Amino acid sequence: MEHLRHVTDEVGRLREEVPCGRSRTEGLRPTVSRPHVAFIGLGSNLSDPAAQVTQALDMLDGLPQTRLLRRSSLYRSAPVGYLDQPDFINAVAQVETGLAPRALLDALLALEHDCGRTREFRNAPRTLDLDVLLYDGLVHHEHGLTIPHPQMHLRAFVLQPLLEIAPQCVIPGVGAAADAAKSCADQQLEKLI
Repeated sequence: MEHLRHVTDEVGRLREEVPCGRSRTEGLRPTVSRPHVAFIGLGSNLSDPAAQVTQALDMLDGLPQTRLLRRSSLYRSAPVGYLDQPDFINAVAQVETGLAPRALLDALLALEHDCGRTREFRNAPRTLDLDVLLYDGLVHHEHGLTIPHPQMHLRAFVLQPLLEIAPQCVIPGVGAAADAAKSCADQQLEKLI
């Protein structure tokens, strides 16, 4: 009985110490059971881009162990890098996922492929582009995957939709997304729906 009282007291202490946004029982269970929050950037400039992005937003909810939490409005933006192509339609989604970062990226790449994405050259026009922008507060780099996305803090077409659904968002290693957006104020962006 004394042991049970000690465990109950310890759980109460943990509840008081756990930071906001964390599971109160996180320390009592394996962390693999805790869902992760990720932000996904979406873009398209071919084959009815608004429909492509809207369909992809719906399809995110169907990825394994993944649930769509929020979606931004659609935004029109000028191309970056290779400029001789149509404007893009962009959005950002917030998802809850049980997938590890690489597994999430692999699922997104499969979704791009299913939607007709080809990779002819860097910054080429595309039917669908899906990027892992943020994954919890993780800072991570491996071949083909860097989190936070290395260019996100420089792109209004990422920051504005992100701030629409997560106004207090902080980009690890950069700071408040709202502050980063101020440095992109000269980039033209049109909110559609």
